[in-house]
Amino acid sequence: MRDMSEPRWLSDEEQKVWRDFSAATRMLQAHLEGQLQHEAGMPHTYYEVLVALSEAPGRQLRMSELADARKASRSRLSHAVARLEANGWVRRESCPTDKRGSWAVLTAEGFAALEKAAPGHVEAVRESLFDPLAPEQVQALGEISAAVLARLSPKCAAAEAELALREESGELLDAPELAKAD
Repeated sequence: MRDMSEPRWLSDEEQKVWRDFSAATRMLQAHLEGQLQHEAGMPHTYYEVLVALSEAPGRQLRMSELADARKASRSRLSHAVARLEANGWVRRESCPTDKRGSWAVLTAEGFAALEKAAPGHVEAVRESLFDPLAPEQVQALGEISAAVLARLSPKCAAAEAELALREESGELLDAPELAKAD
């Protein structure tokens, strides 16, 4: 068993890899965010919601399922869906079997916005991430990503469950809710 009182410091090589990886992922996210904002007028978060809905049966998901699929808190997702509703890209429908639940439904306008945004976004992903890599590196990146996801998924799921409980109990308030509470 490992002595938890002693930190496991990164080697020089690990530290360089960590810093390069961290910088690369931040730069990639910023680049993709900028591309979508500039060319499609939407943040990456909204694009991801539209994609998730477009891939769902009937182009609709329960809000809780959409939050889980996007790895987002329910309150953050609710805010994003409200903005997408204002654009006419998504509509909410009450869930007939659960009075507390609702569905997010991709509208024809939302699907059209996604169809318009997708080619530029896919090209930006290809150009930024895949074009610089050899096929073996793409495979290695996939394996590395899967290993990190497998390691973090149980921890993130537990944290998300705790956060959802705190949100439902009212223990956790969003900034707008905090302002109302004052």
